[in-house]
Amino acid sequence: MSAGPLAGFRPDPASLTPLYVQLANQLARGIADGDWHPNTALPSERMLAEMLSISRVTARKAIAILCERGLLTRRHGSGTYITPKLEQPLSRLTSFSEELSQRGFAAGSRWLARELGAAAPFEVLALGLSPNAPVARLKRLRTADEVVMAIETSTIPALYMPDPQGVQDSLYGYLEAHGHVPVRALQHIKAINASASQAGLAGIAPGAAMLHITRVSYLENGAAVELTHSYCRSDYYTFVAESRR
Repeated sequence: MSAGPLAGFRPDPASLTPLYVQLANQLARGIADGDWHPNTALPSERMLAEMLSISRVTARKAIAILCERGLLTRRHGSGTYITPKLEQPLSRLTSFSEELSQRGFAAGSRWLARELGAAAPFEVLALGLSPNAPVARLKRLRTADEVVMAIETSTIPALYMPDPQGVQDSLYGYLEAHGHVPVRALQHIKAINASASQAGLAGIAPGAAMLHITRVSYLENGAAVELTHSYCRSDYYTFVAESRR
């Protein structure tokens, strides 16, 4: 990785802002502007110090700040990398794959289960089904550039998905292709701590913070078509809501 937008960085010793904060802010702006791609390696502290004529202590402190903010990720024995980050607006109903593609990520799925079964009581309630109605259940790891971003389980009435094996990367793509496009959704978001099994799947420490999103999507005629529980890594995933007055 080259210095990129840092090539023109000139710290201001006369500023009241410490040099390491100036550098951290410059790095953060470059990441936000997309000057570096997710999972790109940052130059080492030594290289940054040499390129920018600063001390290694200054470089180390700047990197530490951005690691705390979740913008950079240290990988033991490998280096420091730009953290993949997905910001999803709450005002727009789009699929995980669509959001990632719009932001230049390569979206992917690692399937854990695709099967048919009888609806459980909580699925009957959420989807407005008859007791024991047939449903398709999908469980997968959602990835961005091969990095696990979320654990996702979805329940679809078998009426709309008789063959869950037919779903590839995009659930909404499958539904749209079969004439069952969700037009609105209700989402509930809460913070949780990862269980041991969730931590193992997501590659995080047990007890680490995650976002649990429950979504029920509806067709134009008002019928519920999807119940999805997503357990998202809070270090990689954020939601953005715009408010107006």
